[in-house]
Amino acid sequence: MKKFKEWSDKNLQGDPVIWAVVFALSIVSILVVYSSIGTLAYKRTVSPEMILIKHTFMVFLGLAAMWLAHKVDYRYYSRISRLALWVSVPLLIYTFTNGTTINDAARWISIPIIGSFQPSDFASLALIINLASMLSKKQQNIDDIRESLIPILIWSGVICGLIALTNLSTAVLLFATCMLIMFIGRVPVKYLAMLVLVGLLAGAVALKFGVRGETAKNRILSFVNGSELPFQAKHARIAVATGGIFGKGPGNSDQRNILPHPYSDFVYAIVIEEYGIIGGVVVLILYIILLHRGMKAAYNSERAFGGLLSAGLSFDLVCQAMVNMGVVVGLGPITGQPLPLVSMGGTAMVFAGLSVGIILSVSRGELEENWGQQSEDEDKEKGTKNVEAKAA
Repeated sequence: MKKFKEWSDKNLQGDPVIWAVVFALSIVSILVVYSSIGTLAYKRTVSPEMILIKHTFMVFLGLAAMWLAHKVDYRYYSRISRLALWVSVPLLIYTFTNGTTINDAARWISIPIIGSFQPSDFASLALIINLASMLSKKQQNIDDIRESLIPILIWSGVICGLIALTNLSTAVLLFATCMLIMFIGRVPVKYLAMLVLVGLLAGAVALKFGVRGETAKNRILSFVNGSELPFQAKHARIAVATGGIFGKGPGNSDQRNILPHPYSDFVYAIVIEEYGIIGGVVVLILYIILLHRGMKAAYNSERAFGGLLSAGLSFDLVCQAMVNMGVVVGLGPITGQPLPLVSMGGTAMVFAGLSVGIILSVSRGELEENWGQQSEDEDKEKGTKNVEAKAA
C-alpha cells in the first residue's frame, strides 16, 4: 500500500479527487457501453466484444492523453493555442462543405488509420485556451475595446459560428462557456450584451443555412410547443420510468435495442434503466464533484490564465454532461450531445481527456508553487552528479 501511494504521488499528480472521478466514470463507461452495443454489433456483423475492445482502447487512450496533458506546465498551452485556432478554421470549413456523415450528422472528417475526427472538439478546446490566454494578458486594459475586446469577440464569433453550421448544440454550449470566461475575466457587461446579440444573429444564420438547421429548428419547436414526443425522447423516458430506484441490473436493459445510439447520445438512459435512479444520481454527483474541483483549482490559482482556463474547461465539460442528462429526463430538446468520459466515441474521448489533464495541470501547478523551478533544479542536480561521477 505504501509503494502504491508513493507511485501515485509521483505519477498521478494534481487534484486526487479529479483522478478518482475520472477513473469512476471510465469504469461506468466500459460497463454501460458493453451493455448497449448489441444492436450495433449486429448491424456491423461483428461480435460485441470486438467493439468493447475498441472502446476500452479509446478509454485508455483518453486516460493516457489526460496523463500526458497533466505533466505539461499549463502555461505552455497558451503558446500553441493561437496556432491551434488558425488550424481549426479551415478544418471547420472543410467539415461544413465535405464532412463525413455519421449517425445522420455531417460533423466528422475521415482520416486514414485514425478514423473519424470531429474538428469541433479540437476547435472548442483551442478557443477556450486562447480566450483564457488573451483575457489574462489584457487585464490591465480590459476596457479598451479596440486592443483588448475586438480580437476576443472576433475569435469567439468566428469559431462558434463555424461550429454552428454543422453542430448547433455544441456551438451554443461553447458560446455559453465563452460568456462565462469573459464574465470571470472582468469584461464589461455592456460588451457581453453585444456578444449575446451577435450570438443570436449567428444562431439564426446557422438555423437557416446550417447542415442540420431544419432538424434543430423542428426539435426546438417540438419541445417548446409540447407536441408529440420524438421517438428518441419517448423511449428515453420509458427507460427512466422502468429503471425504478435500483434498476434492472447490468445487461438487462430493454430500451438498448430500441433507442437509437444508446451507447452515445442516450447512454444516460441505459445507466438509469440498468442501475436505477441511484445509479443516475451517482453519475450526476460525479460530474458536480468534477465541476467543484475544477472551480476550486481556478479559485486557488495565483495566475489569471490558470484560473480562467480551469473554470472554462470545467464548465464546458460539465455543461455538456448536464445537457445530455437533461435531454434524457425530458428537460430539454434532443441535441445529439454525448456524455463526456462515458459515451462511446473516438477522438471525443481523447479531447475530453486532454481537457481534464489541463485542469489537473492547473491544480498541480498550484500545489507545487515552484514547479518549473523544481524541474530545473532536478536537471541541474543530475548534471552535477554526472560531472562528479566523471571526475571520480
